Amino acid sequence: MKSRSWKHLLQISLILLVALAVGGVALAQPEGDAASIAVEAAKQFAGSTITIMYEAGLQAQDGYGFGPKWTELTGINVEVVEVPFNEMYQNPINDALAGTAQYDIINVIPAWMGDFVSIGVLEPLDSYIEKYYPAAELADILPTYADNWSKVGGVTYGLPDDGDVHIMYYRSDIFEDPENMAAFEAEYGYPLAAPTNWEQWNQICSFITEKYAPELYGCAFQRFGGQSYHWFFSAYRSMGGRFFDPETMRAQVNGEVGLQTMQLLRESLDYGPTGQQEWSFIEVFSGFVDGKIAMAISWPPVGRWAQGVGTDESALSWVPPTKIAGMIGYAEQPGGGELASGMALGIAAASDNKEAAYLFSQWLNSQSVSLERVISPIALRDPFRTSHFSAELYRDRWSNAGEYLDVLKAAAENGFLDLSIPGSREYQEAVDRAITAIYSGADIQATLDQLASDWNTITDQQGVDKQREAYAEWSARANAYGGS
Repeated sequence: MKSRSWKHLLQISLILLVALAVGGVALAQPEGDAASIAVEAAKQFAGSTITIMYEAGLQAQDGYGFGPKWTELTGINVEVVEVPFNEMYQNPINDALAGTAQYDIINVIPAWMGDFVSIGVLEPLDSYIEKYYPAAELADILPTYADNWSKVGGVTYGLPDDGDVHIMYYRSDIFEDPENMAAFEAEYGYPLAAPTNWEQWNQICSFITEKYAPELYGCAFQRFGGQSYHWFFSAYRSMGGRFFDPETMRAQVNGEVGLQTMQLLRESLDYGPTGQQEWSFIEVFSGFVDGKIAMAISWPPVGRWAQGVGTDESALSWVPPTKIAGMIGYAEQPGGGELASGMALGIAAASDNKEAAYLFSQWLNSQSVSLERVISPIALRDPFRTSHFSAELYRDRWSNAGEYLDVLKAAAENGFLDLSIPGSREYQEAVDRAITAIYSGADIQATLDQLASDWNTITDQQGVDKQREAYAEWSARANAYGGS
């Protein structure tokens, strides 16, 4: 009788466990640390090879640096595939449609994740996460990135892996000079400090250029096509702009706010170096560290490279020597920064090595290994975990590294999320075309009207009802039109 009762209870227990799993109720995630769990589980795949797609150039150094470490720990070979930024959207789509399984792991720009999911590029990750990833380490990822860069329709398709956010870098010696402070306040009626809106940006830029040019100009940011849409997106929303009418899904970028935004961005060209409309990240960074730019808005690597930290690495031999170390202040971008591009680690749905690929992704993304990567000068990964921002190992890297990390964290919490709905890349490219035309002298209102028309065409091609639903979900996120 007791034996039958025990067996009966065991059978019931097993049935309940199966029912919970099939019903989608998450079972308890494993205890321990994510890196060790991934290493031990991956050893069963020793001798296999996984491929990981990176943006060509500096981004790929992450794979070249940490891939061999993974091979040493697990016996799994890692092959890095470099893809130019302007092909990072289409290549994984082509690979998925052809079923060629060129990549096992994809570095995904989060704004494109919706398109990748709808086309079938990415594999759902929830079952792997439940099996291998300790909940405590997942919870350490800053909510801004965890909430916005991992899920589509409630399903996880990526591990947020790079805290990319635009912040402002400025010459503290110029801003704190008593003569400059007195003269600026006398002229404009407020203290000389990091600008909090784009009107102030232009005024400070003009003031510095007028006094110091051609040796030093007031400001610069990236304007060359490919990624220049970021600066319009953030400035436009900081002034109250909304991308679409939520009911009709007609574009609103050509309204009064769009016109004011582009007038201010265009005006600042007059106060910067000649030819700035052709500047990419490299030119902006080089001008800043050479002491020729007083204010710059850019990605986080500027914070450490401009201080000369890690630039002795051979992979960074191209980085010019800094002339401004110890003279750099950090602030949030005027009006609020952009959560610009960033990276999430996704698994290709066509991969034949999904579990091995996931385990390498978890190891890279784990608390201990990711700290190594965000500190490494060549990995081009920036803080995305709460523990990264508080890590003394990072905060001690240079004299005001703590200030830098505090600004990065605040900018991430308050920054604007990239537009992430189907067709995002097409919307971005249309903005880039408009910006290029305006910086070259085209009429601003006419160009914005054409931009709105282009956006409406993209929306119609995607399907208005589908876009309305996706936009409603996106715009309800805390960082779409305001801070977290």
